[in-house]
Amino acid sequence: MEPFRRLEEVVACPLPMANVDTDQIIPARFLKRPRSAGYGGFLLHDLRFDEHGRPRNLSVYDSSRAGAKILVARRNFGSGSSREAAVYALVDFGFRCVVAPSFADIFAANAINNGLLPAKVDEATAERLLDRLAGGLRTLTVDLETRTIAVGYELLAFEIDDVWRTKLINGWDDIDLTMSRVEAIAEFAKRRATTYPWVQPAG
Repeated sequence: MEPFRRLEEVVACPLPMANVDTDQIIPARFLKRPRSAGYGGFLLHDLRFDEHGRPRNLSVYDSSRAGAKILVARRNFGSGSSREAAVYALVDFGFRCVVAPSFADIFAANAINNGLLPAKVDEATAERLLDRLAGGLRTLTVDLETRTIAVGYELLAFEIDDVWRTKLINGWDDIDLTMSRVEAIAEFAKRRATTYPWVQPAG
């Protein structure tokens, strides 16, 4: 997984909606495709198109936001089913960070394991960012090491679990995280064998 430290003045998109669930992020009918085929083209499909296939006006797909890496939304992003394909769709589209006041737990965990930063801000900050983006602001800077979002010279704080932050900064999956503690694990095993020899396997 590619390490994540900083997104420097990258294009950001506003999605001024709360409770965007995983079926909205990628409808279930597109899940039959193999992962290798990519899901980016189906991101927010039913919000982008009406029942006749005509495009709706959705800022995520505005041509002025081409190449966007940051998505700013309202609370409870990624709720609904636990489908990891919702994260695949965001990542395949090109997003590296979603900023929102809250995230569904499983969605956030899936995001971390796929290199997508779920940056949690308070509701006032989210609304401020949405207003600025709607007003013409195009770029933001997200710094994971300092846990800040830069809007011009103004720094806004976001929250992220310390372990998740470590995984993203190093580009680690769960196995890599475990291996980073291999010396401590070996020391624990040695100490346990000495302290509780009767629980060690025979032979």
